[in-house]
Amino acid sequence: MKLRIIACVSVLIGVSIGLSGCSKKEQIRMATGGNTGTYYAFGSAVGQILTNKTNVPIIVQSTGASKANIQLVGGGDVELAIVQNDVMDYAYRGVDLFSGEQVTSFSSMAALYAEVCQVVANPAAGITSIADLKGKNVSVGDAGSGVEFNARQILEAYGITYNDIGKQNLSFGASADALRDNKIDAFFCVAGAPTTAVVDLAIGKEIVVLEIDDEHAAQIIQKYPFYTQFPIPAGSYRGVTQAVNTLAVKATFIVSTKVSEDTVYRLTKALMENKAEIASAHAKGAELSPEYAVGGISVPFHPGAAKYWREIGAIK
Repeated sequence: MKLRIIACVSVLIGVSIGLSGCSKKEQIRMATGGNTGTYYAFGSAVGQILTNKTNVPIIVQSTGASKANIQLVGGGDVELAIVQNDVMDYAYRGVDLFSGEQVTSFSSMAALYAEVCQVVANPAAGITSIADLKGKNVSVGDAGSGVEFNARQILEAYGITYNDIGKQNLSFGASADALRDNKIDAFFCVAGAPTTAVVDLAIGKEIVVLEIDDEHAAQIIQKYPFYTQFPIPAGSYRGVTQAVNTLAVKATFIVSTKVSEDTVYRLTKALMENKAEIASAHAKGAELSPEYAVGGISVPFHPGAAKYWREIGAIK
């Protein structure tokens, strides 16, 4: 843990916070995502509240999201980061996105909110289920992204490989544009629902969001335990009139193993005990709960986080 001298009045996350005296304080750097994305907005809101509640200065950084964030923690460039729980699983085991690049210098702190696996399709292409994607043109997210691995794992459960589709690697926005222009038939999007790119697409284009049924969901969860079942609520998108059962991964706080037990305990406690204030600052704060925070997490909890979760009976 790097210690720095913090001035008597420090400006953190755009807010001036008066600190009594000029003493040495632990400074936590938080890696989030792009400055127009949910990670950055949520991280900024939480960072400000945790700073106020714990007097631990938290500085939010805009980054390249999950994989980059794990590398930043591993390199000692940040102490706290938001990542997908599947990507952190890959890193900890040194597989998939992190094949040959194992990173174990981080621990789990808390799962935060759902990042929903959404398979959006053009019903005019005769697609009503994931099985119908065979032989179709499908975008599976950016090359090398977590989404690309999510798509592969979901298709695999339905007996479909990337060789069976016209695979394209497009961002969420580019995927929506391509489906709108009938250049692709479907795309995978893993993000909080509703997702802006899909909302905008559905305004002028009929879409269907494909279900992952219980049988296939159970098969996927058994093989990849970082997934959880998740219903996309009816009305999330124009034309989606019934809830759609699917899977989700979890946006999760990870923390460097170098951060002290006391600091992580106080941050975890403040995160849970100020849910209402966090939810008023960012809508995703409403999804915070002890049960959600500890479920589907395959990387060991930091001793400070584990202390708090045991204290409230969330883990044994």
